[in-house]
Amino acid sequence: MLLHSALLALGATLAAAVQPLEVQGQYFVNPKTGNRFQIVGVAYQPGGSAGYDKKAGRDPLSDPDICLRDAALLQIMGVNTIRVYNVNPDVNHDKCASIFNAAGMYMVLDVNSPLVGDSLTSYNPWESYYAAYLNRTFAVVEAFKNYPNTLAFFSGNEVINDEKTGATVPPYMRAVTRDIKNYIKKHSTRPIPVGYSAADVRSILFDTYNYFQCSLKGDDGDMSKGDIFALNSYSWCGESDFKKASYDQLVSGFTGNSVPIFFSEFGCNEVSPRVFTEVGTIYGSQMDTVFSGGVVYEYTQEKNNYGLVDMRDDGSATLMKDFLSLKAQYAKLNFTEIQGKKAPSTAAPAPPVCDSKLITTDGFNSNFTIPVLPPNATEIIENGVSPKPVGKLVEIKDWKVKFTVKNPDGTVISNLAVKPLADDGVNAPGTNTDSGTQAGTGTSTSSSPSASASKDAAARPGAVVLPAVAMGALAVLAAL
Repeated sequence: MLLHSALLALGATLAAAVQPLEVQGQYFVNPKTGNRFQIVGVAYQPGGSAGYDKKAGRDPLSDPDICLRDAALLQIMGVNTIRVYNVNPDVNHDKCASIFNAAGMYMVLDVNSPLVGDSLTSYNPWESYYAAYLNRTFAVVEAFKNYPNTLAFFSGNEVINDEKTGATVPPYMRAVTRDIKNYIKKHSTRPIPVGYSAADVRSILFDTYNYFQCSLKGDDGDMSKGDIFALNSYSWCGESDFKKASYDQLVSGFTGNSVPIFFSEFGCNEVSPRVFTEVGTIYGSQMDTVFSGGVVYEYTQEKNNYGLVDMRDDGSATLMKDFLSLKAQYAKLNFTEIQGKKAPSTAAPAPPVCDSKLITTDGFNSNFTIPVLPPNATEIIENGVSPKPVGKLVEIKDWKVKFTVKNPDGTVISNLAVKPLADDGVNAPGTNTDSGTQAGTGTSTSSSPSASASKDAAARPGAVVLPAVAMGALAVLAAL
């Protein structure tokens, strides 16, 4: 049986579904319930690099009809978080943010864009660290800080990707983190965590983590210390396992973490269609005390062949087999148990004091002298950006999807709509029922190596291509 329908529109409402989360030690926590929150996420950048067009005033959260279509599909899948790489602070995002909020989904937002001057560069980072760049990052904060479903900001993505960039970038990346945190402290009514999305390059991964998570003051009062840490990891391919995919090394290396850690990207495509067997492990007992979930790469199909949905220029879309496979893996999870765990009453591990002994790789920066603010940046932090974008939840009058969406076999999904959740609701599999998804099994096929080696770098500033590993035999959801 295929995906037949979602619930019909439920009328106009100003829904404030999600509860703003807090970072408590190494976990995301719902302050109302005291429960831990695990990220069940998807990377959301419709159109890839072309989905962000500053001159045209277009970004992934600028078209409410597209957002409504995608929120309905992600809601059926069970997703509770989207990661958005490139947003334009000059564009109004109220409707899209309200749609994802009502659907019970948080947003993790990168503050950078692929345009020159909109991100910290991997090489000669001091040349890109100036007031105009910071003004742009602060404007992103202003545009999204008032939405209750804004979960976190990434100050950078894979800007450090080898030993050479590890020699120069870390102090500047930590400075940007400090600056964003100081801006949030001055201008936001609530704390919003800021952190870094790292490349899973094992020779420098744990040095990168140690550099960003240590404290210059020996406590949590250091504003340059990251609030969260994430990594883009593709080491689990096909029917792998905890050790073969080297997840055991990640758990061992991050054990004792003082901040939430999660996968900001995962989903190796060396074997296609993907089966996402890592999902059960990521949310299982081997990892959930150290990791707080993860984000699957990626929602829309691009040339790199990581998509869950094939989107057309006219707004129509077709689900791919990977969509059904990932949905089936999420459906196996006990979300009541996963999201119902209480945060420990004991104090979280204290961050280590910054010291050159934390760095083990020759050539990686071990100097914790953080650059001072560039000229004129102090005034921007003190007075705020100008003009100042303001985001707020708005009323959505119709929750029904306007575009045609098809199953992998070409049959049309009827009555597709977002189901607005009650206040403080978070999405999970089964929230938006009537999906009727069932798939058979079949034989896997291997995609070409080049397909998995060319993620959309233009849409992900500072991206680095990672070597794929652990390719093997695979039983997958097959053609319907």
